Amino acid sequence: MDPLKNYIAGQWTDADSHGALDVENPATGEILARVPLSTAAETDRALAAARDAFPRWSDTPVSGRCELLFRFAELLRANAEVLTRQITEENGKSLADSRAEVKRALENTEVACGMSVLQQGDKLIGAAAGIDGEVLRLPIGPFGMIAPFNFPLMVPFWFFPYALAAGNTYVVKPSEQVPLSVHRVSGLIHEAGFPPGVFNLVHGDRRAAERLLEHPDLRGISFVGTSRVCRIVAARCAETNKRFQALGSAKNHLVAMPDAKMDEVIRNMITSCYGCAGQRCMASSAIVGVGEATYHEVCKRFVEASRRVPVADPLDPAVADEPMVMGPVISARSKQFILEMIQAGIDEGATLALDGRELVVPGCRQGHFLGPTVFTDVQPGMKIHQTEIFGPVVVILKAESLDEAIAIINNHPYGNGASIYTQNGHYARQFKLRTAAGMIGVNVGIPAPVASLPFGGMRSSLFADTKGQGKAAIRFFTEEKIITERYWSET
Repeated sequence: MDPLKNYIAGQWTDADSHGALDVENPATGEILARVPLSTAAETDRALAAARDAFPRWSDTPVSGRCELLFRFAELLRANAEVLTRQITEENGKSLADSRAEVKRALENTEVACGMSVLQQGDKLIGAAAGIDGEVLRLPIGPFGMIAPFNFPLMVPFWFFPYALAAGNTYVVKPSEQVPLSVHRVSGLIHEAGFPPGVFNLVHGDRRAAERLLEHPDLRGISFVGTSRVCRIVAARCAETNKRFQALGSAKNHLVAMPDAKMDEVIRNMITSCYGCAGQRCMASSAIVGVGEATYHEVCKRFVEASRRVPVADPLDPAVADEPMVMGPVISARSKQFILEMIQAGIDEGATLALDGRELVVPGCRQGHFLGPTVFTDVQPGMKIHQTEIFGPVVVILKAESLDEAIAIINNHPYGNGASIYTQNGHYARQFKLRTAAGMIGVNVGIPAPVASLPFGGMRSSLFADTKGQGKAAIRFFTEEKIITERYWSET
């Protein structure tokens, strides 16, 4: 099996690499492809292509840039099911989750197609006597993306369509665990007719990523991963005067108030906690029941509902029509970490109300499966509460009041997303204003904003000044140049 090729300067090329890794279907263990581990010199070639393409691309009228994006969007739409299956094969999430991922990628492309409006500047007539002021939003140069494994297609679309539409060029390094979706997207970009060097794909591991961070030609980087690595990205970019967006770890909380509609709440919680096997930055992995009665009802009903979640190979025809099916975690290494965290919860004294460690999926002995796992009697500060486990493990805590529930969230190091279930407008307003999380839901288990709104958290979940997608991305990918001008009469 030949390794995948890189896409550099409009050409598919064999990578200059220091080896290759197998790309595995995490549900079956089947080897799907071989991904090259590109060298620093190979990464330099991609950056040189982006640098050389920038002057002409940035001079292309915005209508011309968006015309190619519209063409690309049509190709995405036409290939949606092919991309859906590709995501499921390499990542292990359900077909329904993969379809939602493709849909959000398409939505971000469509929003970026409005660049003729999004990139408009500002003008102040009469800033002073006879003087006008103007703000221009101009492209900057080559940008890059270091992508995560959990959303192999969608996450790059938070960034690169906006960068291209604004007149920048781009280099993407996908996760070496899931390179196939972006590889296929690169083919669609080529088919859409983007000029050589405007978009480039480099496969690789941390060595390629580190070269992006240190290269002087790269003007900015977008990264999604753990907060530990976000700190490294932020420090390295500060050293080399790069812009950066680093979206980090999460421990998203769902707060159930006594007046919540519990049938709808439990259904919503199950989807939020177990979609993508809990491997998403917006997955809710901590539930807070407010009041003794609410806490016990949530514990009882959530555990019962968790037992009924089907766990299977997402490509098994028997589960193709299931609205909620849970696939494997991404790798044996991830599974081992999750197992260690479950043991840590037991050792800390939390109650293991549902144990998913011994689950076996028939016909998938090589898959990395875990069943839904639930801890009750969890106290704030426990390791299983503080740590982003990134798997199908949910912890349930009790609070005596809304104030205490908000304090539990605000005392946690991460502040990505949080939701409240209530019919009371006062509770909802207090939660929206006082909870220190970047994305808030009211009766919504996954408060991920639509493509036209910013995506990103607070505190240790975000290392950046600007967030992803929507208008926030325009600020990141353009430089504001301020013009102050005056003209004297010629007579």
